[in-house]
Amino acid sequence: MNKEVTVYTTNTCPYCVMVKNFLDEQGIEFKEVNVQEDQAAGDKLVETTGQMGVPQIEINGEWVLGFDPETLSELLEK
Repeated sequence: MNKEVTVYTTNTCPYCVMVKNFLDEQGIEFKEVNVQEDQAAGDKLVETTGQMGVPQIEINGEWVLGFDPETLSELLEK
């Protein structure tokens, strides 16, 4: 089953790069939303999760805040 994965990032976030590299290494396709360039998406993200920090990763409706390979792997294996 394909996972729907979205990574919310900014231009200056080293952990965002780490998350994207991690997903690439796992062969996981993902959509990137840069909330620095898309203010509306940033506002919606804060409304949805109550968090302003990035990266935030949504995997099939479940959220991970920050670079957390263990939790990412768990959700990707579900």
